[in-house]
Amino acid sequence: MRALFLLICLMGYLSGNTQNSKHDVKAIKTVLEKQIMAWNNNNMEEFMESYWKSDSLKFYSPNGITLGWKNTLIRYKKGYPSKAHTGTLSFKINSISSIEDKSYFVLGEFFLKREVGDANGIFMIILKKIDGEWKIIADTSC
Repeated sequence: MRALFLLICLMGYLSGNTQNSKHDVKAIKTVLEKQIMAWNNNNMEEFMESYWKSDSLKFYSPNGITLGWKNTLIRYKKGYPSKAHTGTLSFKINSISSIEDKSYFVLGEFFLKREVGDANGIFMIILKKIDGEWKIIADTSC
């Protein structure tokens, strides 16, 4: 009887974690969809709302590492100064995986269709639930 009780508890725990995971993945996809809309409206400030507003934010690219939310915003504005440069963004999400209870990493591809020439690449972002919201705490794009 005790073994049966433990088995039922374990099944309930695993089921709850699966439900939480599905909810988290859906919420993370919503964050990424909002980023696409902001980018396609050439609104870098709104695009950056998905990032952790902290000096500890890390953005890593072939040009090196950028530390901090404000520096990352400046980097984006400098690299994409007009609608001709931002163009139209789309993502292909290849994987969303849990790291721990409140953190996930996302592997994907980005596609930029734009007047100044298309740009495509890959990314890995790490999101963490901070104050009830999913925020990108690290971004590696190339």
